[in-house]
Amino acid sequence: MTDAPRPVPPSGAAACPARSDRAPHRLGPGGAGRAAADAQLRAEGAVVPVLLPGEVPAVAVTRHEVLREVLAHPEVAKSARHFTALHDGTVPPGWPLTLFATVDGMTTADGADHRRLRGLVTQVFTARRVAALRPRVVELTAGLLDGLPAAAAADGTVDLRRHFAYPLPMGVICELLGVDAALRDRLHELSNLIVGANGTAAEVLSANREITALLTAVAEARRADPGDDLTSALLAAQEEDGDRLSARELVGTLLLMIVAGHETTLNLITNAVRALCTDRGQLELVRNGRATWDDVVEETLRYDSPVAHFPFRYPVRDLEIGGTLVPRGTPMLASYSAAGRDPDTHGPDADRFDVTRRPAARHLSFGHGPHYCLGAPLARLEATVALEALFARYPGLDLAVPDPELPPHPSFIGNSTHVLPVRLTGCVTGR
Repeated sequence: MTDAPRPVPPSGAAACPARSDRAPHRLGPGGAGRAAADAQLRAEGAVVPVLLPGEVPAVAVTRHEVLREVLAHPEVAKSARHFTALHDGTVPPGWPLTLFATVDGMTTADGADHRRLRGLVTQVFTARRVAALRPRVVELTAGLLDGLPAAAAADGTVDLRRHFAYPLPMGVICELLGVDAALRDRLHELSNLIVGANGTAAEVLSANREITALLTAVAEARRADPGDDLTSALLAAQEEDGDRLSARELVGTLLLMIVAGHETTLNLITNAVRALCTDRGQLELVRNGRATWDDVVEETLRYDSPVAHFPFRYPVRDLEIGGTLVPRGTPMLASYSAAGRDPDTHGPDADRFDVTRRPAARHLSFGHGPHYCLGAPLARLEATVALEALFARYPGLDLAVPDPELPPHPSFIGNSTHVLPVRLTGCVTGR
């Protein structure tokens, strides 16, 4: 792999230029314009200078093979102690992405610390436990489908994102963690503020404090009254040497599971429905048995990744990555939506949604290497159950507005539309 990261040669040896002549890109929300923005980033190179909120410089890794190497590279870390600008005063006070960078948990841990935290979680978040959730996912899905007609507006449209794609994964993850149903909507609102990274400094700081307090209360409630849920199991989880999750690590783990456990699946379901309604020939391929719902999910993950640019990783020394010199401590974004349509990996038709595609390389939407997403099996389960049941119950379901008019979700991190208005009985708009 010619673009793999490698240490900078010693002084006097040939070294790759820093490419500082390029103006950094300002990352915007996704939606209908995401593909064009991602294509522009890829055209700039495998590693592209970008500006984060607050004018914080970073780089985005945009091409599949380079991103794959970065995700598993031993000299690219996750801990914010390597984030130079966070410690030298460059990052402004109240920066909206501070929680992403500093939360205690698996997403910001490296090496032995990461293995300890991941090991504790994998003890309780097992494949058997996920598989056992299928009947409950089916039940929740059926109930939500029953309620869709009543949620429709006077013109017969219903926001499928709000009334189906959101409550299913949020309901599942909250039940799994033992979170009271009354907290779900507020947790979603706070999650949106944090993931959106576009609120004011005061709003995001307030959201960080509130969600931390809510999840601390959840942990204390489960400690006082343990149940058959993951939070109770995490409190009891213990490695052979006696290590436990600290209070901060537990809250960080719950935060990760709440946010990642519903936001990404929400986007996955939304993006799959949007793609199938935009190209109904792909839906027919599933209905006539030439493709499966598993194929739909995997192609959606590649074609329209639920995550656009995920923060953060940092080179622990100056590294040449994909032809660009990345200084030590520079925040790096994993640009999953850009990599998913990389023609060098996925072919000249990478911009085409094709549920019969047999890719030469697997998509990276769940990551790669030590930080590969633990929730991938649950996301796949929820999405396949949801999509199959949705189109079986409402076979004529279609978009209520042309696809290009769907507003982007206000986040450069998440990749989806802000709403998904559909007609359950079908009314194909001009596309």
